[in-house]
Amino acid sequence: MRVDLNADVGESFGAYTIGHDAILLQHITSANVACGFHAGDPGVMRATVALAKHHGVAIGAHPGFADLVGFGRRELYATPREVEDLVVYQIGALAAFAASQGERLQHVKPHGALFNMAARDGALADAIARAVAGVDRSLVLFGLAGSELVMAGERAGLRTASEVFADRAYTPDGTLVSRRTPGAVIHDAAVVVERVVRMAGEHAVAAIDGSIVRMHVDTICVHGDTPGAADLAARIREALARAGVVVKAIRDS
Repeated sequence: MRVDLNADVGESFGAYTIGHDAILLQHITSANVACGFHAGDPGVMRATVALAKHHGVAIGAHPGFADLVGFGRRELYATPREVEDLVVYQIGALAAFAASQGERLQHVKPHGALFNMAARDGALADAIARAVAGVDRSLVLFGLAGSELVMAGERAGLRTASEVFADRAYTPDGTLVSRRTPGAVIHDAAVVVERVVRMAGEHAVAAIDGSIVRMHVDTICVHGDTPGAADLAARIREALARAGVVVKAIRDS
């Protein structure tokens, strides 16, 4: 069994530091780098690419809505054309920082509200897939397992990676529980690690109502802004190794 372990990084901005990227990048295999719209700035993007390169971590663009105040987690109205344009713009920005350091992007993973909206809205999902394909057809599109975004990527002829979340609760239909709902984020590290091992080994997770959700699993996400994210990623990776799961970047699979 093989699985990729990814995290959202590069989310600091100006004088504000979010997360502990330098430590977290030692334990993951793929990095979703904020592209300056929901978080990050040019200097942070450059530094994060350099850190990922140093640790041999695959680099991906993490485009989101232009919503620094809401950290990209508020649903905003945007037409499919607007979504396509903002995704192209952000991929291009990060790809330039990667190229300047002799690196290429591995993947694209939409952030926050954009990710969740595209998981259920086929038109937005197709817009994101068109953006990715238009920039570089070798890029892998990350999407919520079983979602419209994964299907849109397949329709566009892209390689896709079905993503699951280590520390997020699931609804019975396989979508993520809204962060506005109590229990949406799981804080007990032991519970998170146990869930991840089950996801990787059985391709299943217990939903918030106790029912079992079946899912394909290519990559597992640890949120970089979660307190203790680096330690959690290390524990997850160790537990997966003990369970016989090989942790590798998508590009190496």
